[in-house]
Amino acid sequence: MESLEPKLAPGTVNTQIKRAEKVEQCYGDLDEHFDKDRLQAVVADLKYSAQDGRAKKPNPSKIRINGDTRSGLQSYRHSTERYCKFRRELMTDGDAESSAEERNEVGDPTETRSQLIGLERDLQAALRGELGQLEDGLEVDDGGAERSVASGFIDITARDARGLIVVIELKTGTARRNDVAQVLSYMGDVAEEEPGEDVRGILIAGDFDKKAKAAARVVPSLSLRAYSVRFKFRTVGTST
Repeated sequence: MESLEPKLAPGTVNTQIKRAEKVEQCYGDLDEHFDKDRLQAVVADLKYSAQDGRAKKPNPSKIRINGDTRSGLQSYRHSTERYCKFRRELMTDGDAESSAEERNEVGDPTETRSQLIGLERDLQAALRGELGQLEDGLEVDDGGAERSVASGFIDITARDARGLIVVIELKTGTARRNDVAQVLSYMGDVAEEEPGEDVRGILIAGDFDKKAKAAARVVPSLSLRAYSVRFKFRTVGTST
């Protein structure tokens, strides 16, 4: 998907789903690609750099682009990366072989995609509005939109009280070892893009499995934070 504003409109959700479906039409079942290589081959085929554009290289993908090749492929690549991210949320702990069975359990894939997109966007919007509740002195530093790096799109990029860049990644369920690896990839990309800057990361999820905790334990610059949802109730008038 393309970089989005914190609040995701229903029409925008549909647009992201349609883009993922277009990729699927051109490349085949995305779930099969996920099971094979986590969609890496498809994502690689959708990459088109600014340098490629200056060199006027042809569209390398199977998707026909009307207009600017780079921006067009970027939007399809983002949708594919997002779908890969949501599929990881559905995975059991390291059991890739059970993915076909999981798809039967989760029901309609279009509905699942919409629900996951909506939940994560709600979490992101809430956090962007009050980033200081995560850590004193944190301030959003991405202009309100997800930052694009070589490994994907960072949910929130911020600066802490010391001026360090903070890469913040959100997970709607239990975070696993590959989610830790994803955050570290984002941190590495930012460090490469901004040499001389210190970069740290925060991974936020409802919970963390043992492998995620073990992986993060040896990375001092990465923090794990668990979120919780608290409901507030008020009495409303009723007619008699």
